[in-house]
Amino acid sequence: MSADETPTPQSVHWDIHDTHPDLVPRLRAALAEVVDPELGLNVIQLGLIRQVSIQDGVAHLTMLLTTPFCPYGPAIVEMTRQKAMEGLQMPVTVDLSLEPWNFSMMEDPTSLDWGLTEGFE
Repeated sequence: MSADETPTPQSVHWDIHDTHPDLVPRLRAALAEVVDPELGLNVIQLGLIRQVSIQDGVAHLTMLLTTPFCPYGPAIVEMTRQKAMEGLQMPVTVDLSLEPWNFSMMEDPTSLDWGLTEGFE
């Protein structure tokens, strides 16, 4: 993938897929409990977790938010950290990426019903 391509969930490859593949299902299950209250989808479905690595017994997550000024941002970041700690059973840091979120990052972009077709049927 070139530097100017936007990664999609199919192309996003967390470092732990290579270094700790046994932890990936546990982490995904734990993070599936972190739901964006405005959209009703979790951080995995939305593709907000962009990287996960483990160094010296500490997990490092890089995530982004659906909007830069998300009013729930601090709560979502903290809940992500807590759930990742529960799933991985180790300390976790979460860094926010400034990468802009877009629909192509979702696992299934069709799962989000924006209600834009109402009244046009």
